[in-house]
Amino acid sequence: MTLLALIIMPLLAGLLVAFMPKQNAKVIAVIGTILPIAWFGYVLSLYQWNMRAVDQLDFSVEWFPALGLKLELGADNISMLLVALTLLLGPICVFASFTAITERVKTYYAWLLILQAAMTGVFLARDVILFYTFFEFTLVPMYVLINLFGSTNRKAAATKFFLYTFTGSVLTLAGVIYVAWYNAQHISADHAWTFSFAELRYAAQQMPFSHQVWVFWALMAGFAVKVPLFPLHTWLPLAHTEAPTAGSVILAGVLLKLGTYGIYRFALGFTPDAAIFYAPTIAVLSIIGILYGGLICWVQTDVKKLVAYSSVSHLGFCVLGLFAFNTIGLTGSILYMINHGLSTGALFLMIGMVYERYHTRDMNKLSGLAAKMPVWATFMVFFTMASVGLPGLNGFISEFMCLMGTFQAGDEWVGRSTVGGAAGGNLGPWYAFFAGIGMIITAIYLLFMLGKVVWGKPAGESHDSHGHEAHSNDHHGSLPADLSVREIGILLPLAALCLLLGLYPKPLLRVLEAPTQEMRAVYGRANDRLNELFPARSAAAQESEVPSSSTPVAPAQDLTANIPTTDDHATEGLK
Repeated sequence: MTLLALIIMPLLAGLLVAFMPKQNAKVIAVIGTILPIAWFGYVLSLYQWNMRAVDQLDFSVEWFPALGLKLELGADNISMLLVALTLLLGPICVFASFTAITERVKTYYAWLLILQAAMTGVFLARDVILFYTFFEFTLVPMYVLINLFGSTNRKAAATKFFLYTFTGSVLTLAGVIYVAWYNAQHISADHAWTFSFAELRYAAQQMPFSHQVWVFWALMAGFAVKVPLFPLHTWLPLAHTEAPTAGSVILAGVLLKLGTYGIYRFALGFTPDAAIFYAPTIAVLSIIGILYGGLICWVQTDVKKLVAYSSVSHLGFCVLGLFAFNTIGLTGSILYMINHGLSTGALFLMIGMVYERYHTRDMNKLSGLAAKMPVWATFMVFFTMASVGLPGLNGFISEFMCLMGTFQAGDEWVGRSTVGGAAGGNLGPWYAFFAGIGMIITAIYLLFMLGKVVWGKPAGESHDSHGHEAHSNDHHGSLPADLSVREIGILLPLAALCLLLGLYPKPLLRVLEAPTQEMRAVYGRANDRLNELFPARSAAAQESEVPSSSTPVAPAQDLTANIPTTDDHATEGLK
């Protein structure tokens, strides 16, 4: 029940907002997002971070026994970190909406709370159908938030967002149902249906390679749209640009991570053989997204759209790290999920705060804000540098580890690697080289934006209302010229975390050791199976002196300042 409470609290608060008077909506929303954080503190007192990659605090009751469905919850280290990010952004989004949302207040806060409950459920679900239910239900609150509270083109953005993500998710559902059928027909002793993560993961790993290929692409169809991975990204910039500020923060901070989390948990966990085989394809698409998203940012004049396209570029690094199949790449990717949510979510908050005052997102009309809003400008410089990947801030360690993992995932490096321990040899230095160019492009467009908006020639005092969010009033007169105490309080915890994770990421890296080493062991065995299935691949690996998963590899160096210590002896695989 401890984990179930994290879902029920915001859900009940959302329902309470819907039935209480309008003047109580803000207070209930604050309580409905603060209480789960307090309860999470209690959950942390029960949770053991140093255990192996196994679920803890399990909760399971029969849902539909005839179909093998259970209301099954659990948490491992990765789930706990993503739940923590979700809970942190909850009250921040509520406080950020106090002056931005003045109409349909009950509707807004009710759906915002229900959305938090659904996102938390995604990370805690341990039954595939329960996971899918939460995963799909997140579309409804976000659709309402964009459609009712977005900008001028909000209806088209909401419809495109819903159709893209829903269509991909249907293919994902078909894939997991096939795995459940295969388990009932070929694995289960009594031919009983089940949708438990652990049982279906084992069944999927026993499938022939040709079956894994179809399941892999079915799973990737839904999760790649959610990330989004090139060329399935076209819904994201429009949704980000048209969404209200809190909607953009949640979209960047958590909803996009449902895609990368799904890839890690399902596409990589269920079908390791196919994932290794098609890793170069996914890596190429990721690199195209990195470069394409960055180049599009160069020509943007809408500052919110620029940050939106930057998410396409940044999350390309996240997916690239996942498909490196070594501990340093996997660790960097998961860390990127957290860091991107902090820094990019903060940038959307900064843009929203300016938009409330000037009702425009045009960089030409917002130039020179340092003279008018020095406190805002200070935070803007800080969070932009975090997004660029400045050493000492949180973005650097994530991108560095993703690139290092990609670099060391090639045949020519695996046998010599002292860091990270590769399981396959499908990527390598050239992939890292082109992805590294994306880092340079990122620095250029973000610094150009910063120079224009913060230090550019001050624009005139007259501003039109182009891009004015619907259902909001002109707050220029009701807000101070610079940030208020409430707005500074919203930004301070995000800034503190960006600095802390940049200067001292060691605790988080230690937490991620066990799950990433378990996943790497799975891919070591999958690599051996592929070498047996494709002898030519095995011969190429032998020429490059690639050790099999049963051969001990030199232990990793303890570079505790920026990468996790790893033990590359073969470990026990996922059940």
